[in-house]
Amino acid sequence: MAISPSFVDHAVDLLSALGPVQARRMFGGVGLYCDGLMFGLLDGDELFLKTDGETRPWFLEAGCRMWIYPGMYETSYYRPPDEAHEDAEAMLPWARLALDAAVRAQAARGAKARAPRRAGAKAR
Repeated sequence: MAISPSFVDHAVDLLSALGPVQARRMFGGVGLYCDGLMFGLLDGDELFLKTDGETRPWFLEAGCRMWIYPGMYETSYYRPPDEAHEDAEAMLPWARLALDAAVRAQAARGAKARAPRRAGAKAR
């Protein structure tokens, strides 16, 4: 679904209290980045934020809807509560949860890359 430039600007403004937020087009949508980490996405003029096992319960408790990739692929991205979409102060806690999840995901990827290979294991 198309994303209007005005919605991209609105989302970046809404999330700017988190820090410098950049929007980058990708796969027909827009990725939202802060400190080089993707923590959100835009699809069809809707904002979705990254979650993980630690932050997802907050989104579920608030009744947030999961972003499902076309073709029914479930993701870790959820739409924040409606009241957060018009007020940067109300959005900030949700954005922080998303950035925290992105930081943990990056740390986990880094730990995997640094993990020693077992003896006899073949490189991929």
